Amino acid sequence: MLLGASLVGVLLFSKLVLKLPWIQVGFSLLFLYLGSGGWRFVRIFVKTIRRDIFGGMVLLKVKAKVRQYLREQRTVPILFASMVQRHPDKTALIFEGTDTHWTFRQLDDYSSSVANFLQARGLASGDVAAVFMENRNEFVGLWLGMAKLGVEAALINTNLRRDALRHCLTTSQARVLVFGSEMAPAIFEIQASLDPSLSLFCSGPWEPSTVPAGTEHLDPLLEDAPKHLPSRPKKGFTDKLFYIYTSGTTGLPKAAIVVHSRYYRMAALVYYGFRMRPDDIVYDCLPLYHSAGNIVGMGQCLLHGMTVVIRKKFSASRFWDDCIKYNCTIVQYIGELCRYLLNQPPREAEHQHRVRMALGNGLRQSIWTDFSSRFHIPQVAEFYGATECNCSLGNFDSQVGACGFNSRILSFVYPIRLVRVNEDTMELIRGPNGVCLPCQPGEPGQLVGRIIQQDPLRRFDGYLNQGASNKKIAKDVFQKGDQAYLTGDVLVMDELGYLYFRDRTGDTFRWKGENVSTTEVEGTLSRLLDMADVAVYGVEVPGTEGRAGMAAVASPAGNCDLEHFAQLLEKELPLYARPIFLRFLPELHKTGTFKLQKTELRKEAFDPAVVKDPLFYLDARKGRYVPLDQEAYTRIQAGEEKL
Repeated sequence: MLLGASLVGVLLFSKLVLKLPWIQVGFSLLFLYLGSGGWRFVRIFVKTIRRDIFGGMVLLKVKAKVRQYLREQRTVPILFASMVQRHPDKTALIFEGTDTHWTFRQLDDYSSSVANFLQARGLASGDVAAVFMENRNEFVGLWLGMAKLGVEAALINTNLRRDALRHCLTTSQARVLVFGSEMAPAIFEIQASLDPSLSLFCSGPWEPSTVPAGTEHLDPLLEDAPKHLPSRPKKGFTDKLFYIYTSGTTGLPKAAIVVHSRYYRMAALVYYGFRMRPDDIVYDCLPLYHSAGNIVGMGQCLLHGMTVVIRKKFSASRFWDDCIKYNCTIVQYIGELCRYLLNQPPREAEHQHRVRMALGNGLRQSIWTDFSSRFHIPQVAEFYGATECNCSLGNFDSQVGACGFNSRILSFVYPIRLVRVNEDTMELIRGPNGVCLPCQPGEPGQLVGRIIQQDPLRRFDGYLNQGASNKKIAKDVFQKGDQAYLTGDVLVMDELGYLYFRDRTGDTFRWKGENVSTTEVEGTLSRLLDMADVAVYGVEVPGTEGRAGMAAVASPAGNCDLEHFAQLLEKELPLYARPIFLRFLPELHKTGTFKLQKTELRKEAFDPAVVKDPLFYLDARKGRYVPLDQEAYTRIQAGEEKL
């Protein structure tokens, strides 16, 4: 702003007082601009203008379509109907487990039979039906059929049991529960506490003795149901489509609301941003109860006419064989899947596939290049986004390590921002006027997105629980009187506007006066330990400030040369980032979307009376890790051991 005022002052002085010709005035302004650091702007402009123009065109295209669909009150079933009309006999879904192929017409017929059956059973627009089954074609047909009727599907994580499962069914107020026969034991465990009015239907192999009393076999009922399109419900583009539950890493799962416009926006930004094609074939091995699998992946089938190959669960050993068998051109990943693939022994199949794009989020920068080069994948399409967030990002030009970008030249076009936070308390830091302080390049901050409820691209639909929704909203963020969505994630922006994921808020901890990024340390340790699962977290130590780093390592054999490991850490990590405590255990618990669960690990900390796995601590005097027994633990608690 000061530079701009100076330029205007020079312009007026040169023209009005000195009466210089325009060409001299122009050179004067140019020299002042460049001499005041303006050359940085020129450099940024040259390096990013092509990227920014493309990103802007993608945003404008999606925005135009969103406005059109809002005006016409389109819904996901209506958009899907246009794909059925365009190519009814094209393969829509392939289930790898049984090699079952469904055309768009078959998916349309199945989903219509679901809608007509549920309508005959008394369900109507606005009711809720829960779906609890593993990946297969029927999963998609069920929620799509429910949407045709205006019934909102509650998509329940298949890893949930007992209290968490009961909580999801209760809070959704579902009138119907459709579960896969493979999930029957989980339903048996809670049947006594289920609402008697909840109708139970089982899909898949039928064995009456294995399901709760009163359960009906859904498959023959759907075969007898009419397949005509039911009458259109009173649902619009911004009305509820279904619910996706959070992973529950910090408590009971929360139901995030997904409206039709959000489903379209998430799928379309990925489609246009990463230059997908209608003839692409997507390999989707991610859970369909999650947004990555069911929106980013499946949305390409329902909205853009692609074929999607569904796998029940991810398999590192079968991954490339499946891609070859089904001629897949796009593969999806999330979390740690890429590391699991790298950990496999080299095979010829790695070089025989036709995959041109890996689409997902969570690929660590430390293995990014190794992954793309070993498997010969030209494009890594990394994106950032949560089911409920309004500030999705896309790395449209495959910048190594980045999860997206925001223009440094026209940052106002896409109203997102990194704002400063206290990394101890994660509270927003505000200026004298009460507005949040933006971060400079290289400065970590929490990603926020301005909420404009009237704009389908900027709205925040939140959760079924209003209290949970309120916790994700902050006021006076960009300016006085506004509202913004808090992602809970700490990112860093570089000089060119590329954004890099750093940590979840609460995962970062301070030790020896420095902030430690668990994501970065986990990536380094995993690489040094032959791609093992590693969870890094901070633990409290009496008499010290901050939290000491602790790493839980999945090592079934427990054979690690700790002396050599300590020597490698000296070269790879600064002193404050090296874990003080190590815990070796058979496996690390992960969510269904491959996120490491750290809550219990933090609680158990490094107490050998609680933790039965092998424990070690870094002996500062010896410079290596030594066993942590009860005697050593007592010395540490008493402050007698230097850490």
